[in-house]
Amino acid sequence: MSLIFSSVVDAPLDEVFAWHARPGAIHRLSPPWQPVGVVSEASTLDGGRAVLGLPLGLRWGARHTGFEPPHRFVDELDSAPLSWALKWRHTHEFAAEGDRTRMTDRVETPVPGALLRSMFAYRHRQLAADLAAQASARKAGDRPITVAITGGSGFVGTALWSFLSTAGHRVVKLVRHSPAAPDERRWDPERPAPDLLSDVDAVVHLAGASIAGRFTDAHRRAIRSSRIGPTRALADLAAATGVPVFVSASAIGFYGADRGDEELTEDSERGEGFLADVVADWEAATAPAASAGVRVVNVRTGLVQSPNGGTLRLFHPLFAAGLGGRLGDGRMWQSWIGMDDLVDVYHRALYDTGLSGPVNAVAPDAVRNSTYAATLAKVLHRPALLPVPSFGPRLLLGEQGARELAEASQLVRPAVLTKAGHRFRYPDLEPALRHLLGRTN
Repeated sequence: MSLIFSSVVDAPLDEVFAWHARPGAIHRLSPPWQPVGVVSEASTLDGGRAVLGLPLGLRWGARHTGFEPPHRFVDELDSAPLSWALKWRHTHEFAAEGDRTRMTDRVETPVPGALLRSMFAYRHRQLAADLAAQASARKAGDRPITVAITGGSGFVGTALWSFLSTAGHRVVKLVRHSPAAPDERRWDPERPAPDLLSDVDAVVHLAGASIAGRFTDAHRRAIRSSRIGPTRALADLAAATGVPVFVSASAIGFYGADRGDEELTEDSERGEGFLADVVADWEAATAPAASAGVRVVNVRTGLVQSPNGGTLRLFHPLFAAGLGGRLGDGRMWQSWIGMDDLVDVYHRALYDTGLSGPVNAVAPDAVRNSTYAATLAKVLHRPALLPVPSFGPRLLLGEQGARELAEASQLVRPAVLTKAGHRFRYPDLEPALRHLLGRTN
């Protein structure tokens, strides 16, 4: 026995066990800093099999055995060649302690427990936080619905659909390829089928080409064309179908690349620049749904923190190697948000009828770039002594890309969420980074 990890979750036994049995659970429990991807999820805890993708093309396949609901199930490694050399038997135990649940992971493996502890600490934190967020939402009126999601395979979409699914919602992924699973529907972004949103209670529209990259004419066209037309077509269909809620991704790029020390809220005027123009047209493309009486929410997202994507994916390896530092003079404001807090904002947009129009999805306190660099270095126990010269981003992104991405400075406040009494899981940067990177000590 190499590891026993136990904690008490503030939720009833049946609810905790049911959470593990729903689609998406393995995604929610996978530490984002590990180079592991979910290839396939088990269809059941009673004899089902999950497969994870490891570096070098290796596959980690584990069969669920020992099914004794709501108290126990077991994962046993059964995929060659790993199973030839490595024993892995992971017993999940659940026991009621009044209205709460003690969850215990027992792992039999030759892998030293010290190497596994941060992973299981993350899993327990994530489970407790997800269940707390879902319970809070139910008290506020959240009920199981059917949600259609575009961009469900992206790093935000994966986190969102798996959270909604473990909360008991039915998630339908709108995909551009031929459907490969019962929860997928073929979506033509320019001409969506008339029945695409049949039996759907809400739409979350996340799809769009990444803005990261050199701002060439082709890149700018891809950014615009992947957002404006498809959003308008989907909003038209939502209006015609009578879908009650339409939640669309947006961005704080609306406020322009540099507004100095001006505090920006949802009532602030639009800024200047390519991205500000794109975001304004992107949000305007949802107007057909709003005009038809659909409740539309435009989630103006800040710098999303996750090792799976966004800026942290770029910075993490550099800072971990001791090669990180501030960008230029480091005075740029960075309005950030942790991935799990962004998921909670999208979730709230679905059930909170008081939310409509633009909503700033940022943590309460923006930080300057120098503070961000120092905090990330502290979390990773590395120095931050190598500032990035201003010509670096220009070489990679071009003049416009550097100005509107790397050097953007926006002091954005989540005024709408604050007024609504929204509770952030991680309002401060350091605890957010520690959770996401498994560096709680």
